[in-house]
Amino acid sequence: MTEQPTSFERPQTGVDPADPRGALLRTSTPAHPHSAEHSADMPSHAPGAGALPAQARAGETPPAGPGTTTSSGKDTRAVGTDPEHSQPAASAEPDTHRPRPVPEGVPAQPGAESAGSQERRTGQGLTPGRPTPMRRDGDRLRFVGAATRRIARGIDLDEIVMGLCRATVPTFSDAILVYLRDPLPVGDERPTGPLVLRLRRTDRIPEERDTEGGFSSALQAEPSERPELDSIGTELCEVRPGSALAEVLRGVRPVFTDTSDVRAALTELLGEGCEFAVPSGQRAILAPLRGRRRVIGAALFLRRPERIAFEPDDLLVAAQLATHSALGIDKAVLYGREAYIADELQRTMLPETLPRPTGVRLASRYLPAAETARVGGDWYDAIPLPGSRVALVVGDVMGHSMTSAAIMGQLRTTAQTLAGLDLPPQEVLHHLDEQAQRLGTDRMATCLYAVYDPVSHRITIANAGHPPPVLLHLGGRAEVLRVPPGAPIGVGGVDFEAVELDAPAGATLLLYTDGLVESRLRDVWTGIEQLREKLAATAQLTGPDHPPPLEALCDEVLDMLGPGDRDDDIALLAARFDGIAPSDVAYWFLEPEDAAPGRARRLARRALSRWDMEELTDSVELLVSEVVTNAVRYATRPITLRLLRTDVLRCEVGDDVPQLPRLRQARATDEGGRGLYLVNRLARRWGATRLSTGKVVWFELNRG
Repeated sequence: MTEQPTSFERPQTGVDPADPRGALLRTSTPAHPHSAEHSADMPSHAPGAGALPAQARAGETPPAGPGTTTSSGKDTRAVGTDPEHSQPAASAEPDTHRPRPVPEGVPAQPGAESAGSQERRTGQGLTPGRPTPMRRDGDRLRFVGAATRRIARGIDLDEIVMGLCRATVPTFSDAILVYLRDPLPVGDERPTGPLVLRLRRTDRIPEERDTEGGFSSALQAEPSERPELDSIGTELCEVRPGSALAEVLRGVRPVFTDTSDVRAALTELLGEGCEFAVPSGQRAILAPLRGRRRVIGAALFLRRPERIAFEPDDLLVAAQLATHSALGIDKAVLYGREAYIADELQRTMLPETLPRPTGVRLASRYLPAAETARVGGDWYDAIPLPGSRVALVVGDVMGHSMTSAAIMGQLRTTAQTLAGLDLPPQEVLHHLDEQAQRLGTDRMATCLYAVYDPVSHRITIANAGHPPPVLLHLGGRAEVLRVPPGAPIGVGGVDFEAVELDAPAGATLLLYTDGLVESRLRDVWTGIEQLREKLAATAQLTGPDHPPPLEALCDEVLDMLGPGDRDDDIALLAARFDGIAPSDVAYWFLEPEDAAPGRARRLARRALSRWDMEELTDSVELLVSEVVTNAVRYATRPITLRLLRTDVLRCEVGDDVPQLPRLRQARATDEGGRGLYLVNRLARRWGATRLSTGKVVWFELNRG
């Protein structure tokens, strides 16, 4: 005689007990009709939900019903019974009543095995397809396990709240309202204002999905934003100290809403009149959400009147859901604050906007290594220099952390200061190397520093272990510039070498970090060659006489990255060399003597006449005279005077005195001190820059 199994918790062979879908593959009733649980919950003559049929005696025909194997060998089990505890079928004919799969993370609820089944505790009939309560501790444990796993998947606030909603509706409740503190406290900070709860998200089983007034547990409800359940709850609720809602939240434990105190708390939470929309009895659970330090919200689980009410053990389920959700929200808020700080740090370390120097157009891109960690050591910069020149800088600090970003910021600030002193590129790298050694012994970085002169159409480049730049010529030829590689910044005790190269008008210089050309799938030089080919192919699209647009060129360069190529940050700086034509430049040397201001006025007048800009003659003569007079007063070497005609008229006066002029308000009795005041009033812009050999005072006027 074959012995029937007595344990109904044993999972089917090959089924993971932690898999929520395994609930469909387990029996939900005792395996034997004469077991202790069967005798306690149901009369032996009553047809139990999902119970095995009585074994047929000799000479008797087995009764027809759920789980019965007929004499023809066909299995007539009802939907939801466990094949492990039923009689084996005599043939392998497929079962047409196989249960539908349950969505991931929603364990099946026992008790809906057949249309004619009865609820074991109440004996009341159940509507087909309607969710039934979880009757055993095993069901609740499986549900809590699946629900907490779903909640734990979220990394930000919205994902965690959505995970709570989707895990509970429709399996545990018909609807849920999630209120969170506004604003949410971060970490250990103490809230200063009153406790205000804001309706963050709602979820329910849509009305159109009802089937004969019931709900199907296999249907996954669609989460919605706040307007979905606006007929039940209000958007904002201020929790007054000592109120009924404050006492419920202080108690932390989930409670049923069937007592007068909790109904008063519910009225305060939902608003006047809205509490009547909540089903009466034990069909609503109010669960406070407590984080590590304090209560951060509340969750309201609801069941409709036609569904079986919550049981006392369901309070434990609600407590577990509330605890996991609150801790996840706490961590998500902390993560969001850290990500915000890192993003702000990285953003402030990089230039907010690029300058618009004369004779060159600029475009840039920055891509972090990952969206979840937007910090790194890559940077770029464009610094205007005296004489209409511009310094182009790109660098890469070792590592991807807040420390790397902080070091990058210090090196970038140092580079800007050194550029303001108008030092040669190799000297700038030498001082950056010394600064990196002062920051620490393991502070390593690569850097490329270039200075472009639009008047001479030349560029001077010095390299410190950085990938070489690529120059795209006007005809479409892309060239990798031969620049001495040098040692990285921070090594110490090395010399840097600068080279001077031609920078023809219409050419484009591309500076980048190694994240653009190096990855686990390719080495640096292979990536550089691919970059060169990409630039040449892009230039062919616009023809030999027209360079590609700068912004579009940057986008095309980034398109060469594959899905697995984002191993590092990427900084990209593109410079289009327009230059200044020699016919638009006038340059003179003036001896530091009393006749120099008059000669400067005559030279400026002739240049303006040649350029058909006579309408600016009076203003230019006055300003040039004032600036040259100030230079003659202190200079000991010849003074330089240069006029540049671009979109504006720019005048530059240089001398060998390092002290910068200072604008001051002259008194009525003073004979001097009004020169810079006139320059400040008449010029569009003006400034003074210290050079290694002195200084340059410049001003700009709008062309008529």
